[in-house]
Amino acid sequence: MTESNALVQKLWNYCNILRDDGLSYGDYVEQLTFLLFLKMADEQSKAPFNKPSPVPKAFGWSALLKVDGDELENHYRHTLAELGKQSGMLGLIFRKAQNKIQDPAKLRRLIADLIDKEQWSSLSVDVKGDAYEGLLQKNAEDVKGGAGQYFTPRPLIAAMVDVMAPQPGQAICDPACGTGGFLLAAYDYMVKQGKLDRTQTRKLKSGTFFGIELVDSVTRLCAMNLLLHGIGGDRDEDLPVVTKDALAGKHGEYEMVLANPPFGKKSSVTIVNEAGETSKESLIINRDDFWATTSNKQLNFLQHIFTILKQHGRAAVVLPDNVLFEGGAGETIRRELLKQADVHTLLRLPTGIFYAQGVKANVLFFDRKPAQERAWTKKLWIYDLRTNLHFTLKENTLKLSDLDDFVACFERKDRNARQESERFKAFTYEELTKRDKLNLDIFWLKDDALEESANLPAPEVIAADIAADLAAALEQFSAIAEDLKTSV
Repeated sequence: MTESNALVQKLWNYCNILRDDGLSYGDYVEQLTFLLFLKMADEQSKAPFNKPSPVPKAFGWSALLKVDGDELENHYRHTLAELGKQSGMLGLIFRKAQNKIQDPAKLRRLIADLIDKEQWSSLSVDVKGDAYEGLLQKNAEDVKGGAGQYFTPRPLIAAMVDVMAPQPGQAICDPACGTGGFLLAAYDYMVKQGKLDRTQTRKLKSGTFFGIELVDSVTRLCAMNLLLHGIGGDRDEDLPVVTKDALAGKHGEYEMVLANPPFGKKSSVTIVNEAGETSKESLIINRDDFWATTSNKQLNFLQHIFTILKQHGRAAVVLPDNVLFEGGAGETIRRELLKQADVHTLLRLPTGIFYAQGVKANVLFFDRKPAQERAWTKKLWIYDLRTNLHFTLKENTLKLSDLDDFVACFERKDRNARQESERFKAFTYEELTKRDKLNLDIFWLKDDALEESANLPAPEVIAADIAADLAAALEQFSAIAEDLKTSV
């Protein structure tokens, strides 16, 4: 067992020891985040580091160690509230923080008997970072916590970053960053490519990575994840991630966007009437820099990502199937995207690789281009990693090697060198525009399971595929029903 894996197991054991009914592993991961930050800030203020602590002494680690029982619970709650008012990384991690460990004895055990016994700062960045990332993955696997919606399969992220090949000096954004998987993969890629000079290293720490996250609790996990990997600092301008609604407007321009926008087709807002009754209303994003007005969240994210790319900026975005074939606003957006960007590659993803059930998704790769009369897209190359391939989250997980052929076919150094293969086909702009509603949901491989019963996959795989199709159909019917309500 590696050092980081051992640390993951140790941290996970802390969660198991402390878990109460009614609380998820995610709640404890969040509490571990608070306490690990305080412990490391305390360690960094002592020899051999001797750095000034961003944490006021009254709310530091030593103060927590001095109290017990109800006094500890009160002090911890007060500490979280006060630190949330601070600026910089401190305020970001503790913003709206709450104590969810109601048993003072368990809180004392976590602080004094477990975390305090370790010297966290003496561990290498790789060990700490990999351990925390491993903890987040375990949290994503916890069905009760529902954190899987923020977790993109790491082999998929690695392959996307590999073909995108980010370079030092580029500004890289994820407008739906979750726990920071794409940003960390881009960081690791650049570090492993070769020795960086001092200026480039400093730029990687602050000024290269930009994450936007809607949910406070997820932002703090992302911030801690990045911090443990050496990204970010104490000043407001050093913050690599912020909590805000990315779709509310432009938040900068970037050379590269890597993203997996949240699943769920509709954006909505909760309305509370005078009687306290709540209802959901579709939230239609209306922006002057968008091609079409729609309440479809993924279509809005696709438009948003185009707007935040610099000229010649590049994007790789995970999108569900409906973005490829939906009519109305969907057709308008696809048509404009093909004209104003070079939409060069589509990766059809297999089912069974996401924690959210019933997801059929793709990765769309495109480069923003300057305005011109002719369409920028000349050929869309589609790689089919779905037909006759079956994955599950446990028995047959997606591995990086499963994406090796796609990475090779992508020809990142010279896309003109691409060659067609059984799973990799090119479709010209003229062919695409002749398709009904400019439908990009294109497939050509014969599904073996439909031809011969002996080739049928395992029953659980068939069941999962049926569930995915039903979930997609129900989502479409729900969307139609909501649209009919709002149009009456």
